[in-house]
Amino acid sequence: METLLPLAAEIGERLKARGETVAISESSSGGLISAALLAQAGASAFYRGAGIIYTPHAFRGLMGLGRADIEGMRSSTEPYARLMARTVRSRLEASWGLCETGASGPGGNGYGDAAGHTCVALSGEDLNGPLEVSRTLETGLDDRVENMRRFAFDALQLLHNVLS
Repeated sequence: METLLPLAAEIGERLKARGETVAISESSSGGLISAALLAQAGASAFYRGAGIIYTPHAFRGLMGLGRADIEGMRSSTEPYARLMARTVRSRLEASWGLCETGASGPGGNGYGDAAGHTCVALSGEDLNGPLEVSRTLETGLDDRVENMRRFAFDALQLLHNVLS
């Protein structure tokens, strides 16, 4: 958590200064993205909420999505991460939607991705209009806890970079 807190503090300050909010959809990071943001004083000014979308039950129940919504894509990919970022942003009426989806380990996921694989995405608007960005991280590690921390850091870094 210690490595996440300074980054989350900067994000919180930037969001507050801009009058913007963020909503989170995370899976393999297990809530660390949200925990880092919520550790900031005044988080209620910028944090809309989150879902840990770790199972199909959460996908359907919290995100309100079904199989037809992910036609042609699967979890732990950039297109899926962008969809989830868009969806959580819309459902929680936030300025930004941030998603993390991957395989923390020690084994890979059911889709064939190795431990240490994650995709992060951000959905929102900047001065030029709608903005969606995503990227893939491969840590090469099978250490579940370290991967969770790195996944959360990468997601926060993506948001931080866009807000800069």
